[in-house]
Amino acid sequence: MMLAVAAESMLRTDIPTLVGGVALLTGVLLLLVRAIAGPTTYDRILAMNAIGTKAALMIALIGFMTERPDFLDIALVYAILNFLATIAILKFIRHRRLG
Repeated sequence: MMLAVAAESMLRTDIPTLVGGVALLTGVLLLLVRAIAGPTTYDRILAMNAIGTKAALMIALIGFMTERPDFLDIALVYAILNFLATIAILKFIRHRRLG
């Protein structure tokens, strides 16, 4: 009886997280196609920004699956660095200098 309850609670969290992980990886693959075949530079930059955001979500999902809440802090720092890098790249492309 106890094993059945444990298996049922495990299925409630494992199947949705697995589906979420597969959806994130599918999105990353589609964004890689956009990053490679994007007609403009801005399309490629936007795709790489979205891939970075999905990577931060994947880090948070792994933290949830392993029950380690400190992964959420790592995911937030990664998301902030991704945003700042995107802004720096866009500024460099527009002005040809970062200063």
